[in-house]
Amino acid sequence: MTTDPALLRLLHLVSPSLPTGAFAYSQGVEWAVESGWLRKAADLEDWLGDQVRTTLTGVDLPLLARLYDASLASDDAALAEWTARLLASRETRELRSEEANRGRALADLLVALAVPGAAERKALLGRAQATGFAYAAAHWNIGPRQTLIAYTWSWLENLVIAAVKIVPLGQTQGQQTLARLIEEVPAAVDRALQTEDADIGASSPALAIASSLHETQYTRLFRS
Repeated sequence: MTTDPALLRLLHLVSPSLPTGAFAYSQGVEWAVESGWLRKAADLEDWLGDQVRTTLTGVDLPLLARLYDASLASDDAALAEWTARLLASRETRELRSEEANRGRALADLLVALAVPGAAERKALLGRAQATGFAYAAAHWNIGPRQTLIAYTWSWLENLVIAAVKIVPLGQTQGQQTLARLIEEVPAAVDRALQTEDADIGASSPALAIASSLHETQYTRLFRS
């Protein structure tokens, strides 16, 4: 990525103001706080850092790279195949629902922004948020490495903001946690880009437990 328009498109794509409903999800953080797993900033850093090193590096980012390549090649069959693989990796109903809900919202936005081919592929792009993200990045000439870095940044920022509200943490603590976590992002992206198809896979049992139990949590603010 070397051009100013691509940089501006990238900033647009990861903006927290993007109307995909990201603010409504905590991905199990809310239940982890109520259960006592997350009590302070150091707990949050461990929780999110572990996911960066496992599920993001082993699943989300390698699949995002493949969705990007499929988008660049206008290969709808590959786009559908890798989207299905992504959805199959979501271990709870809540996590799959989040991916699909945010995917539909992003697909609507890409159509409204007249991204080439988005209208014709709306149903496909709407199946998963990562699919629309990769498609937009490819068609806005954002490089693959920058796409993966931006996706990880957006994911981290959203969950740190959620944790600031529900742990609760001070804004400064949240930003300090985010600053330390982003130091892991370049290495995670490097590993993801080197991952072979057969090696895609990872598991975060604590995340799956927290997400599944959040479904029946008595009092909650977030949808996941």
